[in-house]
Amino acid sequence: MITLLSRKVDYALLILSHLHERQHQGQSAREIAERFSLSKAFIANILKELCQKGFVVSQRGVKGGYVLQRPADQIHFTDLLEQLEEGFRIAECTHTEGEERPACTLEHQCPIRTPMMQIHRRMMKVFQGLTLAELFADIVDTNVNFPSRLQLLPATATI
Repeated sequence: MITLLSRKVDYALLILSHLHERQHQGQSAREIAERFSLSKAFIANILKELCQKGFVVSQRGVKGGYVLQRPADQIHFTDLLEQLEEGFRIAECTHTEGEERPACTLEHQCPIRTPMMQIHRRMMKVFQGLTLAELFADIVDTNVNFPSRLQLLPATATI
C-alpha cells in the first residue's frame, strides 16, 4: 500500500477539523491531544507549523488557545498540501510547468507518463476546488469518540 498523504497532513487535517468544530473556542494543545489520545508534544509541533504557515493563530488568556486563522471555507485543500508538503505529486514525473522535479531516466520513453500527468491534473483540479469546510461538512456530532470520528475524515488515498 502506498500512502499519498503524509502523516503530518493527516494529523493537521484532524486538528483543523477539531478547531473547525469549535469555532471561536480556543483549544489548547493539551485539550486536542487528550481529545484524540495523542502526545501533547506531537500535537504542539503540528500546531506550531500550522501557526507558522498561517492556518491557525494562538490566543493567550483564559479563553485562549488555538483557533483557525480564517474560516474553513476560505482554506483550500491544496493550500494545506502546498504549505505542509511543498505540493502534491501522484508520481515523481508529475509536475506543473516550470517546476523543478527529480530527473527520471525513463521520462522520454515512458509509456505511462502522459496518463499519469492526466490523472495528476484531474486530482489537482478536484483538490483546488475543495475547501476544508466542504471536507469537514459531515462532521456534526462533537460527542463522537475518536475511532468513529476518524472514519468521518477522508481516508488516506491509496493505489
